[in-house]
Amino acid sequence: MIKVSDISTPLTMLKILTTPALHRPARCYFKAVFTKFFALQYKAARKPGLIPLAAVDHALDQTIPFSPKWVAIYLDFVPFWIRIIGFLLKTYQQKGLAAAANFIDTMAQLYISAAEVYARHLSTTRRPRYLGSPRFMVIHTFDPHLMCIPSLHVMVVIRAYTKFRAIVQAMGDGQRFGAELDAAQQHAIAITESLLYIKQHSINCVAAAMYAMTCFDALLFPQEEARRFVDALFATPDKDGRPLETRPDAVERVALQEHIWCLYQRFVEAGTKTTAWEEPLLAFLRESPAAL
Repeated sequence: MIKVSDISTPLTMLKILTTPALHRPARCYFKAVFTKFFALQYKAARKPGLIPLAAVDHALDQTIPFSPKWVAIYLDFVPFWIRIIGFLLKTYQQKGLAAAANFIDTMAQLYISAAEVYARHLSTTRRPRYLGSPRFMVIHTFDPHLMCIPSLHVMVVIRAYTKFRAIVQAMGDGQRFGAELDAAQQHAIAITESLLYIKQHSINCVAAAMYAMTCFDALLFPQEEARRFVDALFATPDKDGRPLETRPDAVERVALQEHIWCLYQRFVEAGTKTTAWEEPLLAFLRESPAAL
């Protein structure tokens, strides 16, 4: 049986670029990533003060040790969803093209949605300048670290596993590929944990991203799914190549989970009182201390 983990990322990218039905979604995705993430962030980095910048660390972040070993999992957030596309194309062939195109389209929309916050208020966290591996050198070179809330990494992996599940179930294969769907969810959790271990984000950023995803697609990521997502954080030490020695203890894990959940609920509640989904996040950023 085909496994997502066995899919080649480079070959899938080649397949996307050589499949006419996927050309437009791919162009939209690359345009969104360039204009709404890289170009906007680099412009802000070149002109400090152009957009307000908040520090969004939380005291509980200190209970999560800095662990460079997680960087490989962290950097897998884009290859992760590309492999899922490859799985859909390989499994369903022509029948899967429309679903794959929609999948890519929605990934582009995530960047566009997140930029509704970034363009008005930037955010950052304390990040060690660790240069002990080439992967960290790449991160520090290409990421000015100004777009933490909402975390696009978390938004992307949540969309990846929930959209994957919805497509497979719509094809009538939920039971057949149950193990793959579970593995996708576990990998989304691992990537979310990784960005906390390498200090690319705060737990506040995770809650904000979860709220953004409930706004983006409440059918695929309702509050019930958000609760399951939070409950799985730091709870599975023996899967996906997670470094075992970095786990928070049981008390710390509960504190981390409950903060993320309570802040998520705070955003959701605030969102019911405004017509602009991004306003609760902007209000949080305005209330946060300015980054020095």
